[in-house]
Amino acid sequence: MTDEHNSFDPDFTLGTPSIVCRWRLSGASLPMENRHLRALGKRVGPSGKPVSCDLIAWAKQHIEWTLKEGASRHPEGTLMVVIDEEGRAAMSVGPYEPLEDLRFASLLGRIDLSYREGEKTGVPPETIWAVVEGVLCWGLDEQESPSGAATLVEDLAKTLGIRVERRPGLLNLVRSRQVIPSEVFFVSDEHGIVLPDELSGEMGEKFASGYRRLLERSK
Repeated sequence: MTDEHNSFDPDFTLGTPSIVCRWRLSGASLPMENRHLRALGKRVGPSGKPVSCDLIAWAKQHIEWTLKEGASRHPEGTLMVVIDEEGRAAMSVGPYEPLEDLRFASLLGRIDLSYREGEKTGVPPETIWAVVEGVLCWGLDEQESPSGAATLVEDLAKTLGIRVERRPGLLNLVRSRQVIPSEVFFVSDEHGIVLPDELSGEMGEKFASGYRRLLERSK
């Protein structure tokens, strides 16, 4: 592990970012810490190698030891972990900025960018979920690993007895109207469960409610 790892130091400079993670905080803590760290370990850099165990250990140590102090100005903010092309990493905390545009078309464009990121790193930080004929379809390819927030929804669905199927290419199927869902929602490491102005529904609200309770319990 390079000695250039750092946390909450404004004077620390990285090279070109290779991996960027944005994780929502609550009460100056990271509610899904273990899920996020597992997902970080599934990401790959430009060399095609997964994030090292040493870097995961570094991240865990600084989250446990220094996050409270580092997030004192923004306890309900966003923790950002950036890894550059040389494997150097840094953490910073900034204010959480909620999504202003919840129109379905706008969110589709946002998720498209997330999937492009997933093609490079192996883990899309935001995914589309759609209810199709009573089945909860998840837009994730078999070769992709889920983000931390996505694993939460997957586990909640199992607890609730909701059938989940991975549907590769779901984003394009919905966008082209080859699949007509009864409802759609999006799952984001930073924004949680995002319900669009159109096509939101009971199932998405159920997961959104569970996510809100998780944030409250973390305070």
